[in-house]
Amino acid sequence: MDYSKITHFSDVELERFQDIYMRYKKMYLEPDESMPMFVINTPVESHVWEEKLADPEVMFTDDLKVIRAHADVGDDRVPTTRVSFGTAQIAAAFGCEMFIPPNNLPCAKTHVLHDIHDAKKLQFPHKDAGWFKKLYDFSDFFMENLPEGVELQLPDIQGPFNNAHLIRGNDILFDFYDYPNELEGFLDFITDYLIDLVKRLSPYNTNRDGWFFEWGSLWKGNGRISNWTVHLISPDMYRDFILKRDIRFLEGIGGGRIHYCGSYPEVIESFINLPPVTGFDYDDSLHSLDTVCDLCPDNIPIYCWTHSGSETMHNLLRGLWPQKKNIIIGVDAPSVEEGRALLQQLRETSERFHSGLR
Repeated sequence: MDYSKITHFSDVELERFQDIYMRYKKMYLEPDESMPMFVINTPVESHVWEEKLADPEVMFTDDLKVIRAHADVGDDRVPTTRVSFGTAQIAAAFGCEMFIPPNNLPCAKTHVLHDIHDAKKLQFPHKDAGWFKKLYDFSDFFMENLPEGVELQLPDIQGPFNNAHLIRGNDILFDFYDYPNELEGFLDFITDYLIDLVKRLSPYNTNRDGWFFEWGSLWKGNGRISNWTVHLISPDMYRDFILKRDIRFLEGIGGGRIHYCGSYPEVIESFINLPPVTGFDYDDSLHSLDTVCDLCPDNIPIYCWTHSGSETMHNLLRGLWPQKKNIIIGVDAPSVEEGRALLQQLRETSERFHSGLR
């Protein structure tokens, strides 16, 4: 099948994507010369997850339809696809049983490390363990069939603490108090594994020249840490136990960004000031855009995922923008037509603000 019949990008659209890449790079390299960028999600008819997980063609074509919808809106989403097997692929490789909720992504059902003292017995799993053989098979299908202009991003590998939590379970929270030395050894082991894994996954994505595709955007570096589990521990615990592993992981892969959907604002400053961090995304319902912008170094792009009825969107559409220019706004719209109108409003108000015509 010719999958370009789904995306059917024109030469003008392909040139526009190259311009989008340059603008994303400018967000990190020349933040003062950049401008806000926008990802407008609109409804696309798709299959249930049970069908996607069973057939690479179904997952692939559904992603291509989403890419085409963004191109129709004309927003700044990079045309990327991903093999999506949920958050527990690493846990499954270590032997955790997977559970697939109805019409949803797989997650970890069981935890295999019942005693933290047994962590020292762990070895890196076989490259095909768990869902990885299936991941490679799906990735091969995606790579072989990418239409012109479409990129393939890394699968979701989470991060050191998220994976340690999935493998150990909630008992890991007691380990901080009862067996801190053993916990640190376990975290080091998981960090080493993830660094090795990113290198092994390099043939299964189209990242290039120290820039990687993630969440429909382009970022400096080679991968992402997902740190949602951090909201289960105190900010001091993050700084004492997790931070050094996050730094080592990101340094080991050549830099990358951090995703955080937790509620502690106190850890955000720690995240975004790590030397190898090149970007940050967060849930707008939990943190203020202005606050995050104030905490963030000038050259670190921010991805704010919000919704149309949020206070943040209300302010932006009124022209109340942060001074920081290198921000990405992700928001939903009910249709392609309404997405275009919303995109135009956001572009107009941001350009007016940053040109001084408030």
